[in-house]
Amino acid sequence: MDLFIASMLAQDGLVNGAIYGLLGFALVLVFSVTRVIFLPQGEFVAFGALTYGALVTGHVPGTIWLLLALVAIEAGRLCVANRSHPGRMVRKMLWLLVPSGLTAGAVLSGLVTAGGPWVQALASVFIVGLTGPLLYRLVFLPVRNASVLLLLFVAVALHWVLLGIGLAIFGAEGQRAPALIDVGFDVFGVPITGSTLSVLAFTAIALVLLGLVFGRTLFGLALRATAINPLGARIVGVRTEESGSIAFGIASFIGALGGVLIAPITTVYYDTGFLIGLKGFVAAIFGGLQGYALTAVGALFVGLVESGSAFYASAFKDALVFGLILPLVLYRSLRSTVRED
Repeated sequence: MDLFIASMLAQDGLVNGAIYGLLGFALVLVFSVTRVIFLPQGEFVAFGALTYGALVTGHVPGTIWLLLALVAIEAGRLCVANRSHPGRMVRKMLWLLVPSGLTAGAVLSGLVTAGGPWVQALASVFIVGLTGPLLYRLVFLPVRNASVLLLLFVAVALHWVLLGIGLAIFGAEGQRAPALIDVGFDVFGVPITGSTLSVLAFTAIALVLLGLVFGRTLFGLALRATAINPLGARIVGVRTEESGSIAFGIASFIGALGGVLIAPITTVYYDTGFLIGLKGFVAAIFGGLQGYALTAVGALFVGLVESGSAFYASAFKDALVFGLILPLVLYRSLRSTVRED
């Protein structure tokens, strides 16, 4: 291996690690707030990429009908649950209908398809991102007090449902989309593309925004309080139910952003998100599903291992990446045993 090949592999590992880091952060956030190991996180990535690809080609993406169906079901649930409190029902209906209605209206009217790649990418993130809180309220909220194992079973079931929906609305064909930053140059002989810059730039921006949200805003502090002590958060007036919706919303927006970023790099299929989500889960395991810094380090390590494995043993790259879980689980198990002794 010469220096050029090593540089290209390092670049691929950095880009992949950035995507896995985003998904790892989303998984840690959701688990901390709701105790849900959200394995379907990868479906948001695939849906985001395929939605972007559909909008670029001038088609109405099937995810808009999925969003409207979830909105209709949640609206019916709100009407039943708040029928004796009309004022509260109106407020909740406005929060539900306005964002989704504006997004759907912009897509169905043709404004988005005429707006160029940046507008289409933003619309894709909103279409897919708005489904996250709805899925939480419809699927996980009714069983929020269940055990972690039961919540995991629900998450696995939701994964298969979303996988079937993805096949139904997008078909088995893959899609690619244009890069948001259409530039290219060499750094010491190593080509740097606009897609690479997009992934690194938007990942950095997203992480900075997440840091500001959790460190400087009221609902960010409420999410942290819910993650640390849910009972104490409820005692001081934090609506943990809303915290779960916010956590799922952030996770779905992050997943959709990741899908938009990888759409120009690789062909995305309806089931592509499963493997990507699992690799983000491996990164989250590095942080024990709690630490964001260790998750970032784990994501970069996973990306570099995958890149190196693709060069030396491409047939076993996924097995090598997922095999990283075994020493991590063994280490944490032994560490826990030592602490108990």
